[in-house]
Amino acid sequence: MPSDSSPALQNAVRFVALANLAYFGVEFGVAMAIGSVSLFADSIDFLEDASVNFLILLALGWSAKARSRTGMLLACILLVPGLATLWTAWQKVGAPVPPDPILLSLAGAGALAVNLTCAFVLARFRHHGGSLTKAAFLSARNDAFANVAIIGAAIVTSFTSAAWPDLVVGIAIALMNANAAWEVWTAARDEQNDAQS
Repeated sequence: MPSDSSPALQNAVRFVALANLAYFGVEFGVAMAIGSVSLFADSIDFLEDASVNFLILLALGWSAKARSRTGMLLACILLVPGLATLWTAWQKVGAPVPPDPILLSLAGAGALAVNLTCAFVLARFRHHGGSLTKAAFLSARNDAFANVAIIGAAIVTSFTSAAWPDLVVGIAIALMNANAAWEVWTAARDEQNDAQS
């Protein structure tokens, strides 16, 4: 099993951080162009994932106690995309214009490819490194589920020309991030208790 500071783990986290940062730019641009709440939520989530993974990369060699504190900080960071999404959804309710379903599905498919790749890269480390690698793996896994939902919203939008599928998926992404934040917080708290015992 790789150590906390093994080159393999560091390379995996670095790759995931850079992949998330790169696709944030792509998805954010598409979200702004077509006015999509779900893509906006997912793009902010890509930026958050990049930040989380860069922070994990810094913290891998730290003590268990320091890593647990970083895990608690990451749990709080995981809530940020959800709050941004709720604000964007609230603004969209006042002007419910559906996003372009083709661009929505293409951006969602690209995001799915990135997240599945990241989840695959992190899968071998998901039970190692405590709350930090758990945070990275959960983010990638949850984002892949969100991307499937975005593609589904695009399909429904193409048939209904309604804004609600995009809104529903955006809010669901916010709730999924809140659940991931709780899981990471719990893992970090357990890690801290183990370090103190």
